[in-house]
Amino acid sequence: MKLNDIRISAIGGTICSIWASISLGDVLQTVLTAALGTLVSLATSRLLAKLGKRNK
Repeated sequence: MKLNDIRISAIGGTICSIWASISLGDVLQTVLTAALGTLVSLATSRLLAKLGKRNK
């Protein structure tokens, strides 16, 4: 076996073991949490920008 074959086999085994332990509910929860975090970050940055312009 070549070194690349061993690396590909190790990566494939790792991906398969991770894939088996992740459920659809976990993925959906992660997506929703990321979307909520993005919205809060956007709202906070816009609010701070408006407050910064008002103080100048």
